[in-house]
Amino acid sequence: MDGVPKLTRADATAAARNPLAFIAARWTPTHKTVQRAALSAVVMAVIIVVTGGAVRLTSSGLGCPTWPKCTDDSLTATSAMGFHGAIEFGNRMLTYVLCAAVGWAIIAARSQKPWRRSLTRLGWTQFWIVMGNAVLGGIVVLVGLNPYTVAAHFLLSTALIAVATVMWQRTREGDGAPRPLVGKSVQQLVWFLLVASVLLIAVGTVVTGAGPHAGDSSEVDRIPVDWEAVAKLHAVLAWIVVTLTFALWFVLKAVDAPKGPLARTRDLFLILLGQGAVGYIQYFTKLPEALVGLHMLGSALMWIGVLRVLLALRERPGIDPAASVPAPADRLEPASG
Repeated sequence: MDGVPKLTRADATAAARNPLAFIAARWTPTHKTVQRAALSAVVMAVIIVVTGGAVRLTSSGLGCPTWPKCTDDSLTATSAMGFHGAIEFGNRMLTYVLCAAVGWAIIAARSQKPWRRSLTRLGWTQFWIVMGNAVLGGIVVLVGLNPYTVAAHFLLSTALIAVATVMWQRTREGDGAPRPLVGKSVQQLVWFLLVASVLLIAVGTVVTGAGPHAGDSSEVDRIPVDWEAVAKLHAVLAWIVVTLTFALWFVLKAVDAPKGPLARTRDLFLILLGQGAVGYIQYFTKLPEALVGLHMLGSALMWIGVLRVLLALRERPGIDPAASVPAPADRLEPASG
């Protein structure tokens, strides 16, 4: 039986200088593998939002009172810190799982033949957003759950979901020039929908920052506004998003649009109906924790749904593989590629 081949000194040097190129030279993932890697990053980006919400809703935001350690004397949570310490530290550990998912997406994209630099860049963009949000999460703890930093933490997670969703979509299409499937008026309507959705999410963070779930049982500063008034503004924006989505579906049917945009719009409308129901129920039942957590999940799914509608308005056909020459295995790349 043949022995396991040994790495030469040149191989070891190449691997140390550029590990992504070294892996790419020895592994070619299937298209399905690349798609699954990108999807895993989307799933983990949603999970980290939900578990972050669980930290706040269980008043465990200061379960680990410092950062990057859990306490001044311990890197991890201790038994004396109880339930809140376990919840907060567990959420911190999930960041490493998220990093692993993003790392897998980067490696799979870099190893695909032919190499698609745009996919790798989207993977690295996710990585740097995760790193920035990890630092911001530490700042949130160090400033005692200041509501403005908590809101920024959530919005950066929303940006991560956006980039991950775009990468997932790009793995399922080619690198040809995008071809619109609908007219400009429909595209403009979808951009209005996107802007309204961003405003809806942003105002939702204000509701959170002013509302009763501060994230810890101690005295935590809140945004000095009437949270019920802001919640009503949030509801108005939600109705605008629902109305725009229904109008979009009606227009797409009227112009006999392709099935892709129609299906994505239908999916978004169903998500919005469920999200709206949860939103009203939680408001009239005084914001029970379980429903607030479900509403956060719905927010992430709604955002993905809006982005999928936008991305479904065009198609990008494959390009001639002969026109794309993979980068040499020994070529040095910048850290972002």
